[in-house]
Amino acid sequence: MTMYANEIEALLRAQFPNAEITVDGEDGMHMGATVVDESFRGMSRIQQQRAVYAALKGKMDGPDGELHALQLRTRAPE
Repeated sequence: MTMYANEIEALLRAQFPNAEITVDGEDGMHMGATVVDESFRGMSRIQQQRAVYAALKGKMDGPDGELHALQLRTRAPE
């Protein structure tokens, strides 16, 4: 099973309702996401990315995960 941009965005939006979120990618397996959210302020990049992965609720877990790869770009607003 694959995941599409709108599904990924919905999961992220549930965790980061006020974020600026952009999800791109066409194949449903290798996607990219940009998440800009105030909650990231003061967090390291690793902490930010862990928060995003947690929002995906295990969709990337293991070899049978619905999402194979997600290139993340995260930051707090300027």
